[in-house]
Parts: sequence; C-alpha cells; structure tokens
Amino acid sequence: MNWATTASAIGSAFLASFVEVVEAFTIVLAASTVRGWKPALAGTLAGLALLVVLVLALGPLILSVPLQSLQLVVGVLLLLFGMRWLRKAILRSAGIIPLHDEEHAFAEQTGRLRAEAVHAERRATYLAGATAFKGVVLEGIEVVFIVLAVGAGRGLVGAASLGAALACAVVLLAGAVLRKPLSRVPENAMKLAVGVMLSSFGVFFAGEGLGAAWPGEDLSLLGLVLLFALVALGTARLAEPKKSSAGAIVQ
Repeated sequence: MNWATTASAIGSAFLASFVEVVEAFTIVLAASTVRGWKPALAGTLAGLALLVVLVLALGPLILSVPLQSLQLVVGVLLLLFGMRWLRKAILRSAGIIPLHDEEHAFAEQTGRLRAEAVHAERRATYLAGATAFKGVVLEGIEVVFIVLAVGAGRGLVGAASLGAALACAVVLLAGAVLRKPLSRVPENAMKLAVGVMLSSFGVFFAGEGLGAAWPGEDLSLLGLVLLFALVALGTARLAEPKKSSAGAIVQ
C-alpha cells in the first residue's frame, strides 16, 4: 500500500475524529458539571456500547460488497460528506456564518441542564445521562462512518482506525488535564482540512469505482488534495464581504 494513501487515511480520520470527539467531550463535560460524573459516565459508556454494536454489524456488511461497487458508493458518500464540511468551513472562514464556539456550546448545555435540575432532581439526573449518551452516539456515528468509508475501499480500515484512536486519546488526555472545553482548538481550520481530504478521497474512490486509471496511481491523491485546498481557500477569500471606501461592509 502506497505510503501517501496510508498517511492520508490516518490524517483524514485523525482530523475528522478530533473535531467530533472535541464536540462530544464538551457535551459530556457539561453533563458532568451539572449532575456529576456518574450519570455522564453512564451515558458515555452506553453510547460507546451502541457504537461498538454498530461497527460489528456494519463492518462485515460493508466488506461483503464487491470492491468496485464499494469504491463507487463510498466515494460518492465521502464526496458529499466532505463537501458539506467544506461548505461550512468556507462560510465560517469568510465570516458569513459565525465560528463554532465550544465555550458557548458548553454554557448552553449546562444552562439547559441546570434549568431542568430546578424542576425535578431525578429527571435532571436522567437528562444528564441522556445528553451524554446522545452526544457520544451522534458524534461517534460520524467517526465510525469516516473510519469505514476511508478504510473500506482500499484495505485501510486499520490505518483509519489508528487515526481515530489517536484523536480520541489526544482529546481525552487534554480534557483530563484541563477539565474544561477545548475552546482554543482551531476547529474551523481542521474542518476545512477534513473537508479537503474527504472530498479528495471521495473523488479518488469514485474514479476507481468507475474504472478510471489515475495518473501516478495513489500519488494522484496528493494532487486532488492540493486542488481542493486551493479551490476552498480561494472560494473563502472571494466570499469575504467587501468594504466600501467609507468602511462599510458590502455583501
């Protein structure tokens, strides 16, 4: 297996998983801050158990699909997934929509849980656990999809899993040390990078699924990454609101 493809798979899975795990950590931390670690940990473990079941169920099913058909389907899905990340990252880079704020998300989650705690003690404890469960499952499903999609078409499930595992380890270690939302993570830049890499993998896999012969084989993936990066950065620059001579912003 070409080193460039393997490194791209590890990098894509790491960056995408890092972003999702940071968001899940923020939700779990909010639940634990309001109701303690017991319901938050219970919800987290239940969410992880459900994700394991999904992986065990979907993994063999995906691997049973003929390789060329799998590459085409995975390529299209990765391209759609990557373009969604790119769109949001470009709009945020251009200042059209606000940047995602982990501090604000943390405050919003804790405020909602504390409001519930005022009305019913038992219900608030259950809600804290359910909030942690939902956060882990929703963000975890995206991680599972990325790992399977990036790895399944080229025998890179192990490499993609390694990238995801490293992301989880880094976030959990930083969270355990800081015990607060990881608000200084350059999340939008990471989302832009993830969008570029997933879109590149998507085009590459879809091309292989259609029987296309890429020039340079796996090395052409680096060219796709460069192309998507240049287009994304250029689009973000062009989408920035212009200022008039009087200093007013012109949309």
